[in-house]
Amino acid sequence: MAEIQFSRGIKEEVVPDVRLTRSKTGQTGSATFIFTKPKVYDKDSKDEITGMYMIDEEGEISTSKVNGKFVNGEPMAIEATYIMKSPEEWDRFMRFMERYSEENDLGFTKS
Repeated sequence: MAEIQFSRGIKEEVVPDVRLTRSKTGQTGSATFIFTKPKVYDKDSKDEITGMYMIDEEGEISTSKVNGKFVNGEPMAIEATYIMKSPEEWDRFMRFMERYSEENDLGFTKS
């Protein structure tokens, strides 16, 4: 089980585009998630976005760096950034992404 939530207890069904960066030393890194037309933006949704929560069998990783993208006043996307400040945080994030990728048929392309 690996899922992403914007409101606790509500699984986001849209699979994001994820971009990773890592410092040359490997000590720090970041992951930028872009969700195009996420379910949390549905007209019927009354859920409040409180952050981005990545949940799996090891527990939860979270970030409050979540921004909405709007076009002509209409919500179109969510961009969230998770910052990793240590090799341990990087490793934990990668374990989450392996599980999330398996469940959602995501692939990895090196630039």
